[in-house]
Amino acid sequence: MKNSIIKFSVIVLLLAGCGKDFLDEQPSEFLTQEQVGEAATVNPAVIEGTISGIYSTMFATQSGGTTNHDDFGHKGYDIYGDMLSGDMALSVSTYGWYRADITEFQATQDFTRTRNYMPWRFYYRIVRSSNLVIDALGGNDVVPELEENRYLMGQAKTLRAHAYFYLTQYFANSYDPSAEILPIYDSPDDLNGPKVKTSEIYALMEKDLNEAISLLDGFTRSTKSQVDKTVAQGILAYVLSSRGDSHQEVMDLTSDIINNGGYTLMNGEEVLGGFNDLNTSGWMWGVDLTVDTGLGLVSWWGQMDLFTYSYAWAGDAKAMDSNLYAAIPADDVRKLQFAEPIGDYTDLMPINKFYAPDKVIGGQANITTDYVYLRVAEMYLLYAEAAAKAGDASAAQKLLKALLSERLPNTAYIDGLAGQALLDEIYLQTRIELWGEGKSYLSLKRNKGTVVRGDNHLSNVGVPINYDDERLTFEIPQSEIQNNPSISTQN
Repeated sequence: MKNSIIKFSVIVLLLAGCGKDFLDEQPSEFLTQEQVGEAATVNPAVIEGTISGIYSTMFATQSGGTTNHDDFGHKGYDIYGDMLSGDMALSVSTYGWYRADITEFQATQDFTRTRNYMPWRFYYRIVRSSNLVIDALGGNDVVPELEENRYLMGQAKTLRAHAYFYLTQYFANSYDPSAEILPIYDSPDDLNGPKVKTSEIYALMEKDLNEAISLLDGFTRSTKSQVDKTVAQGILAYVLSSRGDSHQEVMDLTSDIINNGGYTLMNGEEVLGGFNDLNTSGWMWGVDLTVDTGLGLVSWWGQMDLFTYSYAWAGDAKAMDSNLYAAIPADDVRKLQFAEPIGDYTDLMPINKFYAPDKVIGGQANITTDYVYLRVAEMYLLYAEAAAKAGDASAAQKLLKALLSERLPNTAYIDGLAGQALLDEIYLQTRIELWGEGKSYLSLKRNKGTVVRGDNHLSNVGVPINYDDERLTFEIPQSEIQNNPSISTQN
């Protein structure tokens, strides 16, 4: 049975990766998509293998269609976002990864650059794979009869919405419901669609996630590498926050996760503990990486960690923006996450936030340290932000203080903040708490911030760049425009 599951998974994922290039006529020795769907109605294991394949794609190398050493799935684009937001500085560049295309904005201004293609190809690959699962389980409007299949449908819809959310963030300057920004595909039969209005994409994301929350009710996952109801709620909270007009719904979603999700905030000791273990109580969703996973230099750890055989160790240092570091109070435990600025190569690198446990410089060759995608701390910050925007200062203060009480010895100053000052503090604390986790870019756009790089960046130091500046958003890639007549005629 195990071999059969793998075979099903490989077939479906190959179809997902090939797009319009695969033949309509299937070789007789392979099952068709229709046959997979028929089998799934009585044997959920058929689809379980495919869902596992989607999860694997999320951290797979070359999943963006290249052999580049920054092409390793979702966490690779977290680095893109952190650098575009200005909160992550490429403070030393020996090998050149990220420098021209990302930190100097060449990719975001030139649609022929590969770095436009990579996130586009990756996230649409997740969309198409999710569509194959949803179709095999009966389609978008079907609630499967088998409980196991309902849970699989809920996971697929969550993953599809997650992919669309990041596409809307990376490929649109700001939330404009009437702007035509992306093609929308909700069926494996959809190919070469035109750009549609932002409102249509948001409607699909919200529908997917609300249905997923219902479908996943009662689902007990075997590992936090899978999504569950709380993850679907968290992603929906991000979607609604980015839209900016559903503050109470965001508060309701995040409050339910905080109070009923079973997570606890990472304490002061844990935030200095390496961010390397999926079992950490404050983590909601991530990846349990082992030697068998096969990741090495080409990975998030291979780009970020001084204590991994990595570019960060060998000559491409990633550091906290010096202005952001200066904004962290001296008695805040998170200040200890970063190397002090004393003139060494490691200045402001996250040597006490992200690290392989042995802490041998350049030591970890085979990656066994885990990836984090979503933490419960994010729910506290999203709640506080939504409450402040809704004018409920006391509720915002309460949740912000609950988080900061694990970081600071005294949080009384929060009680004196209201209005824009409170919002500014929440935005600052979001940037500090979630540094290096791929969320600064989302927060920049949500809060309509301005990037002003500190003096440890290699370019654009001190230049104010607004959240909706063209330089912070990717272009639809050249290959898509050339191969999709529906888009080429729109441009």
